[in-house]
Amino acid sequence: MHIAKKLAQVNPSATLAVSQKTAQMKAAGADVIDLSVGQPDFTTPDDIANAAIASIKDGSASFYTPAAGLPALRRAIADHVAKKTGYRYEPNQIVATDGAKFALYGIFTAILDEGDGVLIPLPGWVSYVEQVRLAGGVPQAVKSQKGFKVTVDDLDAVVTSKTRALVLNSPQNPSGVIYTKQELTLIGNWAVRHNILIIADEIYSDLVYNGANYTSMLQLDHSIVENTVLVSGVSKSYAMTGWRVGFIAAPKKLAQAMATIVSHATGNPAAASQYAAIAAFTGDQASVEKMRQAFEERLNTVYPLLKAIPGFEFDGKPDGAFYLFPNVRAAVKATGFESTDKFVTALLDDTGVAVVPGRAFGMPDYIRLSYAKGLDDLVEAAKRINSFVTANGNA
Repeated sequence: MHIAKKLAQVNPSATLAVSQKTAQMKAAGADVIDLSVGQPDFTTPDDIANAAIASIKDGSASFYTPAAGLPALRRAIADHVAKKTGYRYEPNQIVATDGAKFALYGIFTAILDEGDGVLIPLPGWVSYVEQVRLAGGVPQAVKSQKGFKVTVDDLDAVVTSKTRALVLNSPQNPSGVIYTKQELTLIGNWAVRHNILIIADEIYSDLVYNGANYTSMLQLDHSIVENTVLVSGVSKSYAMTGWRVGFIAAPKKLAQAMATIVSHATGNPAAASQYAAIAAFTGDQASVEKMRQAFEERLNTVYPLLKAIPGFEFDGKPDGAFYLFPNVRAAVKATGFESTDKFVTALLDDTGVAVVPGRAFGMPDYIRLSYAKGLDDLVEAAKRINSFVTANGNA
């Protein structure tokens, strides 16, 4: 059987690989604390779940919807975005998708011809690179000269005449850093000058902590907004990872192209999930704030515990998302492991704590830990990691 050559360049998801191994260990009775997966540990709020149940009971969820989403959902998303950012999209500029992950893949499919480039700042979410490759494009990794945020100078060092887009993720997965308004403005104006589309992945925009200031790309000058496609969804803010509803908000030409893609690739997101998403966007937002406060408490509790582990170095405390991304080069060296990957494997085998090696995000000296877990689990995980590093130190 012939498999397309492009698949040879695509790596499986590192986060899913770790998650699968932890599931196998749990099934075998192991005491595992899984800090590898980026999903809230809360259940979906009742009012959202009840909206889906109602749509099933009254028959509304029994049928196809428009491929780009229910008109009521597209209006709800447009209203939600306008309330958050002040920028008003028309409903026909909104396309609902099967999760924000497919929203990103659909955008790459819509804008890339064979060999076109996409600038991907490092560290970057594991699927950006692979999705660009699947779409026939070329990932262009951009390394920051300092910290986790790229500058115009960093972009200038990588951009080519074939570059079509820049992925900008703020708050960032995996580091939790947030770009300031000034930083975004400089990058936004640079992208406009170069006719490079900004793909603004703002899926974590509600998860900002300790008084940090957050700015959306849609809150900048009109020329920047017109050169931007917003990607978001319900999974992180509303604890709805299993419902699979994402969306794009885009200039009309791109929205139309995206609607064509989803009409052939997936059809509409599950109807019941769409009714749940309408309730999420239009209902009481108190649950969002309650979960945000819980994540903030977890960050403030576990960060100093991990920072105290020998060989764990942080580039400051994260401001958003729900991940910690320490440099563990010194810890790996002190414990005698050949690589961070082997360190992570041994950590899971010996202590039951699952984390993701930084190689998956383009930075092999780091690891990503999710604090979307209960406080007791986080404290226990930090204790186990500390004991593991100490016991194997100077091996």
